[in-house]
Amino acid sequence: MRSTCLLLSFTCLFSTTLELCAQNYPPRLKRSESVLGIHFDFHAGDDCTEIGRNVNREMVAYILDTVKPDYVQCDCKGHPGRSSYPTKVGNQAPGFVVDPLRIWREVTAEKGVALYVHYSGVWDEKAVETHPEWACVNGQGEPSKQKTSVFGPYVDQLLIPQLKELVDDYGIDGVWVDGDCWAVEPDYSPAALQAFTEKTGISQIPKSPADPYWFEFLEFNRKGYRNYLRHYVSALRAYRPDFQIASNWSFSSFMPEPVTADVDFLSGDYLWRNSVNSARFEGRVMAQQGKPWDLMAWSFTWIDGHYSTKSVPQLQQEAAIVIALGGGFQAYFPQKRDGSIRRWQMQVMAEVAKFCRARQALCHRAQPVPHIGLILSTNAFYRQSPKPFAGWTEEVSAIKGILQCLLDGQNVVDIVMEHHLQTRAREYPLLVYPEWAYVDPDFKALLLDYVAGGGRLLIIGARAARLFERELGVTCQGEPQKQVNGLVAHGHLAGLNSEYQPVQLGSGVRPFGEIYQNNDFAGEPMVAASIAQYGRGLIAGVYLNLGERYMNSATTVARDFLNALVAELYPSPLVEVKGSHNVDVTVNRKSGKLMVNLVNTSGPHANDRVNVFDQIPAVGPLTVTIRSNAKPKAVRLMPAGKKLAYTFRNGELIVTVPKVEIHEVVVLE
Repeated sequence: MRSTCLLLSFTCLFSTTLELCAQNYPPRLKRSESVLGIHFDFHAGDDCTEIGRNVNREMVAYILDTVKPDYVQCDCKGHPGRSSYPTKVGNQAPGFVVDPLRIWREVTAEKGVALYVHYSGVWDEKAVETHPEWACVNGQGEPSKQKTSVFGPYVDQLLIPQLKELVDDYGIDGVWVDGDCWAVEPDYSPAALQAFTEKTGISQIPKSPADPYWFEFLEFNRKGYRNYLRHYVSALRAYRPDFQIASNWSFSSFMPEPVTADVDFLSGDYLWRNSVNSARFEGRVMAQQGKPWDLMAWSFTWIDGHYSTKSVPQLQQEAAIVIALGGGFQAYFPQKRDGSIRRWQMQVMAEVAKFCRARQALCHRAQPVPHIGLILSTNAFYRQSPKPFAGWTEEVSAIKGILQCLLDGQNVVDIVMEHHLQTRAREYPLLVYPEWAYVDPDFKALLLDYVAGGGRLLIIGARAARLFERELGVTCQGEPQKQVNGLVAHGHLAGLNSEYQPVQLGSGVRPFGEIYQNNDFAGEPMVAASIAQYGRGLIAGVYLNLGERYMNSATTVARDFLNALVAELYPSPLVEVKGSHNVDVTVNRKSGKLMVNLVNTSGPHANDRVNVFDQIPAVGPLTVTIRSNAKPKAVRLMPAGKKLAYTFRNGELIVTVPKVEIHEVVVLE
């Protein structure tokens, strides 16, 4: 009895109120155990004078009973800096009818659903209006009207106290910090400049990328943000050890580096347009970072201030991409200005939820099987970024295009960074260095050691090839030049207006592919790519830029050229899929079983003139070849559980998948 009382006392310390302590609520899943969530926010502002008017227990219960999510994220403070609950330590919105956050917490607790809050971090307009000294400062000496300084007192005087308030008064399970890494700007505030000079000895402050020490200045700002993030995470962890924290887009493609803060999970809200390709990229970045992760779909398209809710098939297709990579999926539905929701949209999400649940046991936290490693170089990325961290910028256009081109050839691709490959390079039969203009000397040595030991390395891009000129066995002829490259594949030409590096091939170097200057087989062709022996491995170079062009103006020629070159370097992959180019292939292992995910990428998701669509043409039949040393007991098509006939001969299993509507999984038992 005494131990029970002590346990109750301890529990009460970490609950919101005595009322919550007194109830015997169902257990709630941790984020690492969660596969499905709903996100609500409305970035409350000065126009929000009747918050909570249409928020009630029945509304929240309807959401939870209809969708049955593992967790909900709801608004508490958006970019305007106005809190949508009656805060005592922050800057609350003008008017409340009821406290909506109290209702969210009570009902989610009763139903065993975790509650996270959407909280805008670095981006806080009201904080810098009230305290201009908290603002970051631009190169002209002007304080920001939106962004706080990570070198200032904002984190200790508002962010941490307010999150502690939310823990104490509401017992929230965690926080999804928005407007954080991607909102950080180069900071010229007095505190930042003083610290920069003290740390580096540099007194000549750069103002633009053309100035000396610009890279050093951005590196200093990056370190400032890392310290800021670690500081608030550690403070909250000390205050409540089981409080779960994510900083939106930290340690993702926006901040491609090792996870150096004690965050509980990684998360990000990918683009509302061309969402399938956005999720294909962002999910592959997060999947390698060693943390539980999820991606958030915008449930709507948005243009000129008008919203259109996506269809069920549209959201299921996006969910399939994320789930097939082993991640969790959530969808964002905007709240109204009083904090209430649009009920009809929950019926849409309910159908998406059923789709996700049918695949949860197959996919969630499954481990990818290495095939091709596409390198997102931290060092190269940070040297070409115009700000400390990305935020829907163009620095990753090339790698996005190369990824899409490889995936459209049904290749199985992971996105890896330098730190992933320090101990894992040899797990990948083929590594690709895509159009980076810089390579760290130590990392170059690692790549070359990998090739010398029998690996395969493909260098893509005019400037990237120059970094490996000697190893490729070529001599670069002059500087890269922008031109229309008439690339050839399967007897067909396509013009790519991109940089090209003329080269002269050395002895023993084999040319691959041709380029003509016009859309005609006339004149002397130029070398498109080459392959050379390097130690016990192979190194190949592509001497024109393909990525950005494929992302923004894809051609079948570019796809077929690149994938023919990949086939030369990696002729017998573990899994091959033929029958359609509109299939995203992911190979995972879970519970000892090999699982081949097939996601149908058909449909106008990349068409800027189509906001909502509800028909996705099925693909198939597909021929799936799996190389295996042992014959399986059975092959099933999941989640339906249909047993598939197959042939097995000489270590190759061949199975036909009749069609894929949106997402199917071939499981070897």
